[in-house]
Amino acid sequence: MRAAPRGLVAACALLACVAGLPARAAGEGLAARGVELGLTYTGEVMADVAGGMRRGAAYEGRAELDVHADLAKLLDWRGTTLHASAYQIHGYGPSAHYVGNFMDVSNIEAHPTTRLYALWIQKEFLGGRASLRAGQLGADEEFLLSDTASPLMNGTFGWAALVANDQTSGGPAYPLATPGVRLRVAPRRNVAFLLAAFAGNPAGGGCNQDPQLCDRYGTTFSTSGGTLWMSELQYRTGQGEGASALPGTYKLGGWYQNGSFPDEHFGRLASGATVSLASPLAVGPLEHRGDWGLYAIADQALWRGAGGARRLDAFLRVGAAPADRNLVSTYVDAGLGYTGLFAGRPRDTLTLGVARANISGDAAALDRDRRLLGAPGYPVRDYESVIELTYVAHLARGWTVQPDLQVAIHPGGNVPDPADPSHAIRNALVLGVRTTVRF
Repeated sequence: MRAAPRGLVAACALLACVAGLPARAAGEGLAARGVELGLTYTGEVMADVAGGMRRGAAYEGRAELDVHADLAKLLDWRGTTLHASAYQIHGYGPSAHYVGNFMDVSNIEAHPTTRLYALWIQKEFLGGRASLRAGQLGADEEFLLSDTASPLMNGTFGWAALVANDQTSGGPAYPLATPGVRLRVAPRRNVAFLLAAFAGNPAGGGCNQDPQLCDRYGTTFSTSGGTLWMSELQYRTGQGEGASALPGTYKLGGWYQNGSFPDEHFGRLASGATVSLASPLAVGPLEHRGDWGLYAIADQALWRGAGGARRLDAFLRVGAAPADRNLVSTYVDAGLGYTGLFAGRPRDTLTLGVARANISGDAAALDRDRRLLGAPGYPVRDYESVIELTYVAHLARGWTVQPDLQVAIHPGGNVPDPADPSHAIRNALVLGVRTTVRF
């Protein structure tokens, strides 16, 4: 008999746990027993209407199941919580099929599958001022976040292109979580510090294809790739009633991963001499020990209307990583979010975001070498940018509809068009609409 896919086994196990909880909590209800269930469905149609690799439209959907249990109520484990989440992803996104960019048009874009994502337990101590979380974690759930940018659909406004392209297999972020431990300490109400250690390669050792295919069901539980350390210091201003300043959040973070990382420009000859990787005699890239990056984030309120329902907020994120071992060396995004644009619609949000990821000088130098060695029309990578304008309309409790417009500039960082490698992929205009229902 053919064995069931591990993803199906994991999904069934998760659902079985959920199904078993009501029996234990009979007569008291799940909520009374400290168990919260969440089911969210997101569906969208996104169309490349101009430029890119080719025109076309795509439908993609994602169902998300979340289980959050307060173990103080279930098992009398004070200050302890258990969390699990799983996805069912179907359809396909526009970036890989039409646009050709690495700043994914959609933040739910992923290979179709049913996969386990997060599975962790957390213990609070020091009167709730500190917590320790362990299990299968996604760094994008706590690190590198901007509240003002959160309505934007392009993936770079969440897990930024700097980390998505520079960390191994895209890093521990959607759709690939990985085993890890996270410590959070908040000595004061407006100050918090995060420190986490993750398995360095979410896809697992020996993966020579798309990382999502190596860990198709989220059950690889990789411990390979060394250790990825991440830290973030958070400082909040203007918090609480009667604050004299407008609210703001400022973050400073970074990461370090041990292990070996290939050079973006230089390799070695069989003799051991250094040569450009564009040379047909190169037998492999130079290797560097360790990789790292730094980032800073600012979320700042600019204006609050009477009563606070209408507001204008701004965000800015910047980051950098070494150019010799990373595709993206510097990154910046910024934008504005306006809530309550129309009278009678106080929850609707209009958000504008602009992002730019600069290709490292070493990767660009490799392209110039390729031009010199026989590909005169070969494009030289420089940067990729995106401009996004989106509007989230709250139509009913738990139901939103979101029209979206994006302009992708230099898709892929100015890489050759597969249909005509002598020219770069053209700038693209993408239009779409998303609907989200939370049960």
